[in-house]
Amino acid sequence: MALLWGIDERGKRGPKPGISVDRIVFTAIRIADAEGLEAVSMRKIAGSLGVGTMSLYRHVPGKAELLDLMLDGVGSIEPEEVERFQSRPGWRERLRELAHSFWEHYLEHPWLLHVDQGRPVLGPNGLDSFELALSGFDGLLLTDQEKVGFITSLDSTAAGLARVHVNAKQAEERTGISDQEFWEAQSPALESAMESGRYPRIAGLSEDSFSALDEETYKFATERMLDGLEALLEHRRETGWTLPQGGAKVFHSEECQREDA
Repeated sequence: MALLWGIDERGKRGPKPGISVDRIVFTAIRIADAEGLEAVSMRKIAGSLGVGTMSLYRHVPGKAELLDLMLDGVGSIEPEEVERFQSRPGWRERLRELAHSFWEHYLEHPWLLHVDQGRPVLGPNGLDSFELALSGFDGLLLTDQEKVGFITSLDSTAAGLARVHVNAKQAEERTGISDQEFWEAQSPALESAMESGRYPRIAGLSEDSFSALDEETYKFATERMLDGLEALLEHRRETGWTLPQGGAKVFHSEECQREDA
């Protein structure tokens, strides 16, 4: 957390260093984007920066901490992204933009799909992204729990379908066998199975059932989630539903907690 928020004293004594935490982190991200997370090592980062490996440890204590810094580093938002999001005319357009950003994020940094983020270490970039995402719900009749749940649902759906997309692409690169060749090799056995009568529903599927691109499938899923949210909001307006009052704050200082008690 100290490194993420720039409050660590590491590396402040002695000669002025020629590298910084930011340079180390973004070099690591560049390597991960090009070669995968398994290719990231202190030695490789040091080689890219033209410094000795041990000099990196003056700034980052180890690979576990480096990974937390990388996760926050890829969450940085450019000003034009913020402007594009905020310029959308309505909540549905803003949340559609949010969903698209999740999809693009995983394709740009596919190594993220293999990282356990069950307990994220929250840094400034991550919180900036979360703050922007929450602004898409401004004025909507939704509880805070529902807002967070919807963001999580969009992100999880993007991650799942992006993983399928990336894995298929990497399988072709790894084996040299195209998707078409892969399925053609299974064709005789599958045709026999379909003719057996054991799978009538599968056999009855149209020829284009599996032709949708993964991105098209994600767009379809996103629109249906937005349809559901719109129906919920309309129902709440029609029935005069109001937001519950009160509720505990997520972040409290120790002093505030004492006052609440």
